[in-house]
Amino acid sequence: MAIQQTEVDGVPTLVVPSGGPTVAGLAFRVGRADESLARCGITPMLEHLALFPLGLTDYHYNGTPEAAVTTFQTTGSGEDIVAFFAAVCASLSSLPMHRLEAEKSIVRTELANQGSSVFEPLQVWRYGARGYGLLGYDEIGIHGLTPEALDEWSRTWFTRGNAVLWVVGEVPAGLRLPLPDGERKRVPEATSALPVIPAYFSQGGNTTNIAMQAVARRRAAATGFAEVLQRNLFRDLRQDGGLSYSPNASVDPRGDGCGILSACVDALPQHVDAVLGGFIDTLAKLKVGRIEEDDVKSCLALAEEMATHPDAEAATLPMRAFELLTGLPVRDIDQRLADLRAVSVADVHDVANEVMTTALLMVPEGRRADWAGFAAAPTRSSHTVSGQRYRSLESGELSLHVAADGVSLMCADDPITVLYSETAAMLAWPDGARRLIGNDAFIVHIEPTLWKLPAGALAPVDAAVPADRVAVMPARTPDDIPTPSPRSRQAGGGPVGRRGWSPGQLVGLIASFVVATMLLCLAGAFTLTAATEDPSAADAIGWGWAVGTYACTGAALAPAILLLARRRRR
Repeated sequence: MAIQQTEVDGVPTLVVPSGGPTVAGLAFRVGRADESLARCGITPMLEHLALFPLGLTDYHYNGTPEAAVTTFQTTGSGEDIVAFFAAVCASLSSLPMHRLEAEKSIVRTELANQGSSVFEPLQVWRYGARGYGLLGYDEIGIHGLTPEALDEWSRTWFTRGNAVLWVVGEVPAGLRLPLPDGERKRVPEATSALPVIPAYFSQGGNTTNIAMQAVARRRAAATGFAEVLQRNLFRDLRQDGGLSYSPNASVDPRGDGCGILSACVDALPQHVDAVLGGFIDTLAKLKVGRIEEDDVKSCLALAEEMATHPDAEAATLPMRAFELLTGLPVRDIDQRLADLRAVSVADVHDVANEVMTTALLMVPEGRRADWAGFAAAPTRSSHTVSGQRYRSLESGELSLHVAADGVSLMCADDPITVLYSETAAMLAWPDGARRLIGNDAFIVHIEPTLWKLPAGALAPVDAAVPADRVAVMPARTPDDIPTPSPRSRQAGGGPVGRRGWSPGQLVGLIASFVVATMLLCLAGAFTLTAATEDPSAADAIGWGWAVGTYACTGAALAPAILLLARRRRR
């Protein structure tokens, strides 16, 4: 059935009639991508608080915070729907703050038992520690959330002007949405942490998955490409190669006119290299235009079949609400079908080219993809700060630089730098530990117990990071606070970067001094002889032996001098 458009209390409303139970959702144009890293988790926390007053009911309800939209949804009778939205709207205007600490504990428990998506690292590497990149982070900001921050968040985002209601069934009589006035919010800007694209990075954690995300203009051909890609991956890596069990690909809207094309293949450890090569070969095949027309027709026929299912229009209502929230017109099923039927092989090839110019590839640890034209994503900063330098109690390779404009962690010649002006969040523990996360997702973590830090050494850091970027973390138990290893404590102090002598260095140093001492004594004897003998005598040795022996003494001392000078520079 066609989507009907109406209004309830000034809120745009989409309706698809149905003979079954009424299903309704109130969607707001706000999600985790609208948060800051320091307040990451404020939207899920608000959703938990808003639903608390409902307690146990005879009807089903739920709240779902996503990247750019948060939906309160319920199923039940007309009376149930009316009661649910009345309670939600009332709760949004006056959140039950007495439940704040309890809900924080519940959310932390929920997160601890929540599985992560294979695509989360791709979000962080592409976008950094802001916007859509926050989908790759835990909700680290919930620990320090205050009632004032939650009230402001509710007043800013959960308004009549920033909402869309959708209903499968009939709009119940007496339904009200007493929301405050407000304006429609734009979707977050798509940031970038990648200097070069297409790119790849290696993911640790013993993962054997190979995944990719790319950005393409949202259109019917992008849906067609995702289906064709999945079909080809299945055929190449499962049916023909027997290397992967469940290759998949999909495309999801970002809300700014672009779609995110995601693809993933699984592999056994012994097949990782073959699967990586096969995955890239499939992408390359589509990029050069080796696209079977039968594949395009079959994929589009399947999409058309799903779109014409009797319940399809009702199932797509949340997506239609998202489109309306992000400024797109609501298009009926006939318009969407016409777009699908018009997709050609050339259109799919055009999307393939677009995908391969914006692709970010995740490969298992120890693998590379530069051989396939993907640039390595940066793993170190391009600059350092100049400031007070502190030594590590764990490693002579590490040094910490605290300056007026930021901090740098130096490991040999590989710097990690976070500038205060580019800090997405600073996690602050009561025991003094600090973790600065830059907008580019680089991290400098400072454990005071692992550094030679005088009192007040980190005071300039605390003073320089803006208060709204500080995430207060809960106190840690003594067992959770790291301490230097026994070997590090026994090693004692010394200048930054200085390490103990290795056995080879000690042997060389001692040998150099012993040989030089023997030669010096011999040179002294030659000098004394030359000074006291008669130069005209037939057996006179002259000054040549003395000079030559002094030269040999210098040569014997040279290795020791060079080694000492090198250590002094460190």
